[in-house]
Amino acid sequence: MDDGFKKPGEIVAKERNERNLERVATAQPGYLEKDEELVVVNTAASERLPFSKARCVALVATVGAAPFLSTFAVQASVIILPTVGEALHIPTSRQQWIVSAYSLTFGCFLLLWGRLADVYGRRLIFLWGSVFFTVTSIISPFIPNEIGFDIFRGLQGLAAAAMAPTALGILGVTFPPGKAKDIAFGCFGAGAPLGGIMGNIFGGVVAEYLNWKWVFWIFGIISALCTVASYFVIPIPPSQSEPIMRNTVDWIGGTLITVGLIILLFALSEGNVVGWSTPWVPTLIAVSMIIIVAFGFWQHYLETRTQKRPLMKMSIFQNRQFTWANVLMALFFSSFNNYLIFATYWFQDFQGLSIIQTTLRFLPNGITGILVALTTGHLLSSVRGDHILTFSTLCVSMSSLLFAIPIPVNTTYWAYGFPAMVLCVCGADTIFPVLTLFVAKTLPPEDASLGGALITAVGQIGRSIGLAIATAVQTAIIAKEKGVSVNEVGSEGHGLQPWDDALKVGIRGTAWFNFGMSLASTAVVLFFIRGIGIIGGKGKR
Repeated sequence: MDDGFKKPGEIVAKERNERNLERVATAQPGYLEKDEELVVVNTAASERLPFSKARCVALVATVGAAPFLSTFAVQASVIILPTVGEALHIPTSRQQWIVSAYSLTFGCFLLLWGRLADVYGRRLIFLWGSVFFTVTSIISPFIPNEIGFDIFRGLQGLAAAAMAPTALGILGVTFPPGKAKDIAFGCFGAGAPLGGIMGNIFGGVVAEYLNWKWVFWIFGIISALCTVASYFVIPIPPSQSEPIMRNTVDWIGGTLITVGLIILLFALSEGNVVGWSTPWVPTLIAVSMIIIVAFGFWQHYLETRTQKRPLMKMSIFQNRQFTWANVLMALFFSSFNNYLIFATYWFQDFQGLSIIQTTLRFLPNGITGILVALTTGHLLSSVRGDHILTFSTLCVSMSSLLFAIPIPVNTTYWAYGFPAMVLCVCGADTIFPVLTLFVAKTLPPEDASLGGALITAVGQIGRSIGLAIATAVQTAIIAKEKGVSVNEVGSEGHGLQPWDDALKVGIRGTAWFNFGMSLASTAVVLFFIRGIGIIGGKGKR
């Protein structure tokens, strides 16, 4: 190459296979092609940021607010459930719908929104989702009755579902492989667990010193600021970069998976209220599974027998590590989410602490989470991904174990609660960036938003199913300790007082269940996701 192009640190690799040459040369930044030679050039240009440093920081902060706000809206409402229920006259047995209505729409519409973003443009879908999230957040506290409030919570989850996968897709196509992309995905990955942690703290402080309505209004204001910022910092893609035709959206598949997941999550949420022996509960679960299986066959048919693009390529699951990454996502975040919820129950219901006292015990989560988020981006390009995943799953295992072991109830918080809070967020803030970056590197660019939707949906569904099972475990244990039926415990909310032994045994039983799921996630890493190598930087797996 004698055209004056400088080649610091160049490595020349000859590949005579024209097909492989074209594929690699077009897929990897920093590769040049001449006379059937593949020239890999490590230049400073490949490390250049796509925009100015200030705009890149603003873009990551704005887009990273999507997963933060989506989980923030859940956890902030969890800690104020009794207060909202009292204000709107919602009985205890139905207060879960304040959370479940949001989770239902959020988890069920992720795949469809992800596909719509790939077709109509990620920037457009993200902006509309952000606007709708702002509006529903501000309006919700003005609704004076239970049904209306639950409906607006569902609409809020629908808006959040439009933001999460598009945010991941925007980062994936904006930043080229390198250190900047690693840091961007590290910050994005920290958004969801930090949102859950800070939601507990924020909801407790605001509800204690202001009014529960301000919980919704304040993160509505935050969402409005992010909406304005995203309009200016998210790049407008050129028209030629969106070649997908508008008629390729698989509406049949979108309807099948959405309806199937709604029915499944509805049945799982209501099972603990009306009792699992109620005939329509197992019937709905069976129907939902049939619909979900039908969705899988329909996607396979579209992909293999027609020219129409499916909502989700079933062939992506031929990648064994990608498939097990989704299983890991479901198991891990089921355990992590359950830990946060039942730790809240331990402090408020069992120990009888106030909202603000419980909030103070969650402070180590927030502080540690910020520190871990600042370092994770750097680890992605220097530490093997399977090593990080093993560390993450073991951390959450230890958090659940500290609440499961029969330590004396008067043991100081610093002996078990503090280390558990620190360990759980160390696990969550490291595993999410690894899995999201893994997905972004595994799937082609045109499916970036769909991949983000899938991995996020799996995590959300894992949370919902895990919480339903853990609640069933707790209810069964309390019923056994009290010598009453499970239906009686579920319908009456068991009415237990602080320091009740039945409540203590029930919460510890769920901690053992969470510990088991965490160990299962560790086994998935050790046996099925070994050897993924360093996924950060520009290195190949």
